[in-house]
Amino acid sequence: MSAIRRKFGEDYQVVNTNRGMSFSAPAKRKRQRFVDKNGRCNVQHGNLGGETGRYISDLFTTLVDLKWRWNLLIFLLTYTVAWLIMAFMWWIIAYIRGDLGNGHDESYTPCVANVYNFPSAFLFFIETEATIGYGFRYITEKCPEGIILFLFQSLLGSIVDAFLIGCMFIKMSQPKKRAETLMFSQDAVISQRDGKLCLMFRVGNLRNSHMVSAQIRCKLIKSRQTPEGEFLPLDQRELDVGFGTGADQLFLVSPLTICHEINSKSPFFDLSQRSLMNEQFEIVVILEGIVETTGMTCQARTSYTEDEVLWGHRFLPVMSLEEGFFRVDYSQFHNTFEVPTPPYSVKEQDEKSSLPSPSPLLSPTVLDGRSRRERIFSLDGVPQAIEPMSKLPSKLQRISSKNGKEVLKTGSSQVTEKASSTGDLPFRVQRLGSLLGQGEAENQLQLKAIKMGPEAHTRSAGELEHHRLLPVPVPVPGHNLNPLPESIGRPEDNLPPKLRRMNADH
Repeated sequence: MSAIRRKFGEDYQVVNTNRGMSFSAPAKRKRQRFVDKNGRCNVQHGNLGGETGRYISDLFTTLVDLKWRWNLLIFLLTYTVAWLIMAFMWWIIAYIRGDLGNGHDESYTPCVANVYNFPSAFLFFIETEATIGYGFRYITEKCPEGIILFLFQSLLGSIVDAFLIGCMFIKMSQPKKRAETLMFSQDAVISQRDGKLCLMFRVGNLRNSHMVSAQIRCKLIKSRQTPEGEFLPLDQRELDVGFGTGADQLFLVSPLTICHEINSKSPFFDLSQRSLMNEQFEIVVILEGIVETTGMTCQARTSYTEDEVLWGHRFLPVMSLEEGFFRVDYSQFHNTFEVPTPPYSVKEQDEKSSLPSPSPLLSPTVLDGRSRRERIFSLDGVPQAIEPMSKLPSKLQRISSKNGKEVLKTGSSQVTEKASSTGDLPFRVQRLGSLLGQGEAENQLQLKAIKMGPEAHTRSAGELEHHRLLPVPVPVPGHNLNPLPESIGRPEDNLPPKLRRMNADH
């Protein structure tokens, strides 16, 4: 086990590989399987009624499907009965013609020479059928009925030989025995692979000859009841083992672990370690491929019941690198070891992951105090709602920024001056809406720096808020108290003459 730890790390520490002690499940009464471990289907057809004749119409397939003892019995009986019947017919011809009493008379010409009784007639048939031809017994030209019987015997013998020998050849060349050299693991396991919960089992090929175009399929056999109340015994559902990705097409040179990902489309979506003990199902595994030596299709089957599915286990590695080749240790083929696996179903895990995580809530008072202080003393924390400078022309904004930097530099040797920031500007622009007259004083803009001494740092938030200038009024629909002239083309045209000259210089 230390080799496994060195290979897989401490996260895959082996807990126990003994199946009898590693998985403690309540003892269940052994129930009837749908498919045995050796692949035999436990289904018997009864009460066929008049449908039995269908087996006779397909006699060749019926003989091939029979067991070997019945095939051998039919083979021996067919040849024995055919030989006896044909020997009896030759004896009847000799008896009717009177050849039995005159067989030793050299002046008498019999139908078949040297046939005196039934054993001699039987030997004549065997020599003729097997084309041995000892030359002691033969048909003469004085027996036309013997010639006709000889032709019939040749045709019948060819038909019987073709039928029985062909049946035996097909029976012997069937790939059922080839399926016995394809191995399946005794148990299936459920554990995580690539962060996903998966159902896995192992397959292997004991022969060096390959299985061409090997493909594997899985069926879930489980009884269920439809919403309409219909009960479906032994309902079959497909288990995806990589049909969409091509993982079901196997290159079966070494043992492979077949994986079924348990997701929302899987029948095991709500299966957990606890519910596994109360479930009743059977997983039928079907492996198909073409035998490389004979070119015939081979199919191997097995099944896993709920008692043979181990939660939180993984298969032991069986591959090792030798000098010039890879070695497979089939003594570890069926062994498993425990790994950390969540006992919850995929459905429960998805529900837990979809729940929102609780986030700490800050006090509104603390938030308000912090935001106010940042709005006053920070150059980056002013909300976008109080940015009147963004409405000024670009040249005027650059002038304001440049003058603001000079104010901050010159104020370091004197009394500390801080400006209330709006965005990236160090002083506030306010539009004066007071009506000084109907002349140039209407809609005049002023730039006004906010100066604060060292005592401003000790003031309360309320006092600082009192010294802040009013924000630029936002136009609202309705009657405008301070209408602007409609003839205004650009914002620079409404500035005082001094500011217009400064703007033109830059």
